[in-house]
Amino acid sequence: MYSLEEGTKLIKIAREAIATYLRSGGQIDPPHDIPDSFLEKKGVFVTLNSYPGHELKGCIGLPYPDKELVRAVIDAALASAFEDPRFESVDESELDKIIVEISIMTVPEKIKVKDPEGYAKKIVIGRDGLIIKHGWNSGLFLPQVPVEQEWDEEEYLRNLCFKAGLPGDAWQDPKVEILSFQAQIFSEEMPNGKVKEEKFKY
Repeated sequence: MYSLEEGTKLIKIAREAIATYLRSGGQIDPPHDIPDSFLEKKGVFVTLNSYPGHELKGCIGLPYPDKELVRAVIDAALASAFEDPRFESVDESELDKIIVEISIMTVPEKIKVKDPEGYAKKIVIGRDGLIIKHGWNSGLFLPQVPVEQEWDEEEYLRNLCFKAGLPGDAWQDPKVEILSFQAQIFSEEMPNGKVKEEKFKY
């Protein structure tokens, strides 16, 4: 688990990565004064939301622990700001109108069930993020998404299928693989503002 101080530092690194790219087109190097915990390999997502409307402006990440956390945060921040195909790239005028959120992930693990109907009983809304895989199709939702959308477990699974470009009932196919993970979530309360840790009841 990461402290609020560490989460705040990661948020600042993500924001600085975006600001530096906007100013110079360059990528920042990880700061020298970082804790050893930032050098652990972790999956991470960076989410950008408008303020005050809280509309999604970008969300991209690295779901598996392939990179050091600090490097993964920098890469995910830049990808969310400039490479999310769903949105226009962030421009300099928007930087002070965006909230930065970071989700530090546990390693995704396959949910083992005797039959697909068992998935709903093993998913906990507010705790579990999900990944679905079927052939070349895949989709991911962070744990906060079903809370924000007020989905129950089956709605969560159905929308996960849609995210992957699959029929809504594809989760019932025995060939489908569903993985779960948890995340520690840090978010600015307002652009450049105080950072809080998001915690959901479950």
